[in-house]
Amino acid sequence: MEKYTSAIKNKDEAIMNELLHDDFKFTMHKSGNSLGKADVIKWAMSGDINQDKSRVIYENDEIGVHHSFVTFNDGNVEAVMAVYKYKDGKIISLETGATKIS
Repeated sequence: MEKYTSAIKNKDEAIMNELLHDDFKFTMHKSGNSLGKADVIKWAMSGDINQDKSRVIYENDEIGVHHSFVTFNDGNVEAVMAVYKYKDGKIISLETGATKIS
């Protein structure tokens, strides 16, 4: 997860491609949207995801739990709890729940 967070911060597309499984699915429970690997990489490379106070709460070979405060380019700030599932040493799924911070 730390390598993934760093790849987003540094807009490192090669690392994002390396870390995300080809069958990757990102589910955003707040909006109900879901994105695939290419869409998530494109979004991350846009610079719209700015994480602060990022921390790994738990991680093993099967799952990871991460929390951060995310500021988006439109000015929205959210506290985001993320759960990652791993397959074949890569991130196969990511689900988030977010709370808007005023």
